[in-house]
Amino acid sequence: MSPSIDGSGIDRILSTAVANGAVPHVAAIAADRDGVIYEGAAGDRVAGGGEPVSTSTHFRIMSMTKMVATTAALQQMESGLLDLDAPVESYVSEFSGVQVLEGFDGDTPKLREPASKATVKQLITHTSGLGYWFWDEGIKHFEEATGTPNVVPGDMAAFNAPMVCDPGTRFVYGINTDWLGRVVEAIAGTTLDVVVKENITGPLGMDETMFALDDARQANKTPVHAKGEDGTWGSIGNVLPDDPQWWAGGHGLHSTPRDYIRFERALLRGGELDGERILRPETVDAAFSDQLDGAPMPTEIPTADPATTDSLTLGPGWTWGYGLLINTADVPGGRRAGSGAWAGLFNTHFFVDRTTGICASIYTNSLPFITPEAWGLYEDFERALYGALSRS
Repeated sequence: MSPSIDGSGIDRILSTAVANGAVPHVAAIAADRDGVIYEGAAGDRVAGGGEPVSTSTHFRIMSMTKMVATTAALQQMESGLLDLDAPVESYVSEFSGVQVLEGFDGDTPKLREPASKATVKQLITHTSGLGYWFWDEGIKHFEEATGTPNVVPGDMAAFNAPMVCDPGTRFVYGINTDWLGRVVEAIAGTTLDVVVKENITGPLGMDETMFALDDARQANKTPVHAKGEDGTWGSIGNVLPDDPQWWAGGHGLHSTPRDYIRFERALLRGGELDGERILRPETVDAAFSDQLDGAPMPTEIPTADPATTDSLTLGPGWTWGYGLLINTADVPGGRRAGSGAWAGLFNTHFFVDRTTGICASIYTNSLPFITPEAWGLYEDFERALYGALSRS
């Protein structure tokens, strides 16, 4: 176990964020190559319920699932079973039916064939042209006009959603990793939950990370929270079904902060933890490198569904690797250039700073995503963590 840092400053930031209503609750954890160096929490598992949240509470980690599913695909690439440059349809034939949405004639979608066949790598880098309703007005209109469900209800019909641009032309955050999970399943000949358990969470000792929770773990899970008209936080339930028609590589996992930090540490250590290797060092290096092949990275993604998410304002200096958002410059008072990160729709967030040699994550389960208050808490936590490191 690593020597702990003085986390009193971080503790104050967490408790203040709950006290002032920025978040309903929060748990945070940080580690270096050798073990956990900080963990703390504030607030109740269920707002007003009196039972404290902790780093052992189960959260829906939503899109923090993406890097786990991406790792499963990269393992298949390392084994020679998956060609990242191959068309997606060569592994999942249904993908050949995905068209590009050009607009609408009233409420009738205008669709055409894509100019090129989307590759597996383009799924991994969100350059296939597939989007999400909450950050794309076209997809939102398409799903409303056609009755196509988004991916949250777990209905296979969600895969009928079109692309919004030709493959390879730009970064569009979307349901790519859900399709990637289906590619992984086609190669493995089994379901994604089995692949992840056998090749990632099992070897890493992540026994609390899974798609479907048993009853005991359900009782340890935090529901999703939203603010009522009076401005106080309240539970809105689980939001996602526990028995979807497919295991979502894009958002399906539950985990605990203590469990997911083991995955982060494996990435920090070049793909190995406690003698178990999940990826080769050179594959991890590639994951933390620009993989957009010239496609532009947006500096801002406007919201199309304010109840679900705020706009994502990144500014310049960011790119995408394999399953990770990469900062190309140092963050003042925080992570160094070349760190990998991402987040989950219910306001969970992680980053891995291989230069400094630390990784960290912070969790609530609340909507909307990345409100100014939640984003501010991420930043305050990060600055306090690096401040504590500098004093230790």
